[in-house]
Amino acid sequence: MSVTGEALTSTQYIQHHLTNLAVGEGFWTWHLDTLFVTLALGILFLGTFYRVGQKATTGVPGKFQCFVEMCIEFVDGIVKESFHGRNALIAPLSLTIFVMVILMNTMDLIPVDFIPEAAKAMGIDYMKVVPTTDLNTTFAMSLSIFALIIGFSIKVKGIGGFARELTMNPFNHWVFIPFNFALEMVTLIAKPISLALRLFGNMYAGELLFILIALMPWYAQWVLSVPWAIFHILVIVLQGFIFMMLSMVYLSSACEDH
Repeated sequence: MSVTGEALTSTQYIQHHLTNLAVGEGFWTWHLDTLFVTLALGILFLGTFYRVGQKATTGVPGKFQCFVEMCIEFVDGIVKESFHGRNALIAPLSLTIFVMVILMNTMDLIPVDFIPEAAKAMGIDYMKVVPTTDLNTTFAMSLSIFALIIGFSIKVKGIGGFARELTMNPFNHWVFIPFNFALEMVTLIAKPISLALRLFGNMYAGELLFILIALMPWYAQWVLSVPWAIFHILVIVLQGFIFMMLSMVYLSSACEDH
């Protein structure tokens, strides 16, 4: 592959595929490729599920309707088993997280040069197509969950109850308030960080391996990429399930009033 007409070295090739199409500087840098792919997948998800819902039949359903119903029932069953509070937002939120993370992860199965080369033909030098290999995406999702954790905690326990939870656990004595607060804050802040880094790390490593395989001769690429892609399907689904489950567990804990 080349960007300016000259062949890229292996290092340049890897760097090129791991670079986002960005505008702006510093904190206000926008990764346009990540935003575009995520928006397109979101429209695909919402449009498809809405269409299936509109055309759902009570008789013998079609294959795709069966698949959608299986996804909904799977997530709904997990929510009923794992979420101990009462909140109408949790089930649709869990379904959205599960499907969207899997869709974003699935972009990793597209051949490494396929979309970047198509973008290059249209004058776009960079096109990184796996949103979950962008730390901005995983942190945006985890911080959204973090905001819900804080919001649900205050709604269920009140500001005073939430403050007591941060200051009077695990040792219920005023002497230990500074220690309790430090310990609880570390635990609280670790939740969004672990959510974001776990998903990002797994998908980034998988994408990097696909890029390294693409550097090999064409006959070696098929031997290595096909088995890795088959194995990577498990990683794709598993990471979506883990992100959904951890989000649900964190929100369930926030909704419990001790």
